[in-house]
Amino acid sequence: MKIAVIAVASKTGEKGGAERFYEGLVNALRISGVDTDLVNVISDESNFEAIEETLLRFYDLDMMNYDGVISTKAPAYLIRHPNHVCYLQHTMRVFYDMFDFEFPKPSQKLLKQREMIIKLDTAALQYPRTKKVFVIGNEVRNRLLKFNGIDSEVLYQATLNNNFRSGLYTNYIFMPGRLHRWKRVDLVIDAMKYITKPVTLKIAGTGEDEAQFKYLAKNDARIVFCGRISDQEMIDLYADAFVVPFVPIREDFGLITLEAFHSGKPVITCVDSGEPTYIVKDGVSGFICEPNPKAIAKKIEYLYDNLETARKMGENGRESIKHITWENVAKKLLNDLGIGQKE
Repeated sequence: MKIAVIAVASKTGEKGGAERFYEGLVNALRISGVDTDLVNVISDESNFEAIEETLLRFYDLDMMNYDGVISTKAPAYLIRHPNHVCYLQHTMRVFYDMFDFEFPKPSQKLLKQREMIIKLDTAALQYPRTKKVFVIGNEVRNRLLKFNGIDSEVLYQATLNNNFRSGLYTNYIFMPGRLHRWKRVDLVIDAMKYITKPVTLKIAGTGEDEAQFKYLAKNDARIVFCGRISDQEMIDLYADAFVVPFVPIREDFGLITLEAFHSGKPVITCVDSGEPTYIVKDGVSGFICEPNPKAIAKKIEYLYDNLETARKMGENGRESIKHITWENVAKKLLNDLGIGQKE
């Protein structure tokens, strides 16, 4: 038996959380004893004409030499195969929950484009074109129900790296990830204005809004931009932080929460941050606060003053995610594809 995982590759070749997702998924399927190919297809979302060409590129894929296929994020699920299961990362969010955020005064043309995308997604993800839809979190599940009227099963992905460790609880907070406005790095940069303790903010990663974030932080020597870092550097930075703030808006999943917990660190997130609010237990493994700099600063200072509490919260977080494994993911997906695993 042979299956394919349909991956959506960036036009620029940039690698991030999605690529880690594909690697973890394919490895788990292969360990289960199933011959698995990773099929990378370029997706260009630079303009609507490019999006239309991308939709056709996936629709025209000939996958009939496989016994089953697993699609992932938009628009991979437009593929055609009689044994198709979707493990959905997300749809094109700019046409969904982030549409009003990005286009506060949309033109009629934009509204029609949005309508077309949602209709196509709905048709592609419905049975029998897709036998079963799994999603990476409750945020994605709720979004599918709201916009497409399609229910799905939440199936948490695991981290790819198993080398996270808990080190010291030194006087810095660590904020890794893509430097994009939806991640709201600016909330934590602004929170530093209200922190009187000797705390350093270390920000790792690159992204579209990096220049804007650096401009916001330019007068604060306590804020350090680490740029793109290696996996080992990331592990070390997690290990010795005393807290990890992760405050995006309506996040689909957020591996950062799991990585922080595996490192024994509490997570500060916000009430509108999406999936992290399902994973973080307020006052137990971190804090869920209002999305404003003063509220975030207050929680950071509390944990700085109470490092033993921070340590205990991080331990609680680590315990709370022990059940999340790639092995469980592979079992679920293969079961719905009707493909056996090795004993």
